[in-house]
Amino acid sequence: MRRILVFQHVAHEILGTLNPLLKIAGFRIRYVNFGRHPDAQPSLDGYHGVVALGGPMNVDDAENHPHLKTEVALLREALDRGMPILGICLGAQLLARALGAPVGPAIQKEIGWYDLSVSEPGRSDPLLAGFGRTERIFQWHGDTFEIPAGAVHLASSDLCPNQAFRYGENAYGFQFHLEVDEPLIDRWLNVPMHRAEIEALSGLVDPEEIRRETRARIVRARHLSDQTFGEWVRLFGPERRGRILASR
Repeated sequence: MRRILVFQHVAHEILGTLNPLLKIAGFRIRYVNFGRHPDAQPSLDGYHGVVALGGPMNVDDAENHPHLKTEVALLREALDRGMPILGICLGAQLLARALGAPVGPAIQKEIGWYDLSVSEPGRSDPLLAGFGRTERIFQWHGDTFEIPAGAVHLASSDLCPNQAFRYGENAYGFQFHLEVDEPLIDRWLNVPMHRAEIEALSGLVDPEEIRRETRARIVRARHLSDQTFGEWVRLFGPERRGRILASR
């Protein structure tokens, strides 16, 4: 049985729509909850891929979150092993840092639904092939990454020019959240730390508008999620050897 190691940082950031795709494909999933066990030292031995999820901390806050250094080291090891990797939000920032790229504050927080533009290389990438030139995608982040040297820039938004990248054949970083469904978004909007974050933005973000737009957008988002994550799961299959995409 194939096994996936998942880096989790807070209880409300989960695999979401990726979870059933992995289970249908026969994967055994192990969460490492670094929020509860910051001193955990998991091994990659016996695992076939890594997913690093989102979280409220920033990559440089290792003094308060020592597990961040552990995760960066594990992602470097996973890269060396050629394992499929998926980094989402904080996870993408950790992957970028593992590849030597700068990570820091974005010019403005993106919380809610924003237009995502797919680059020319992104439109030919199997994971984003189902995207139109512009798609409305859910976001929740205050930091961002530079595109690592040797990686392919896949997507951007007006406020965050670096939204997605691929490194090598099978390591992906997504700043946006394709894993959310309507109940998960509603859960996030009710998390106390998230409510405080929105209130601190002095009206720039309206939770009720996010809920309204979620009802309008979630069917398309779920379609893109199933297609994109389905292609990532296929990286583990026999067809993986026939799909080699050079970085540039």
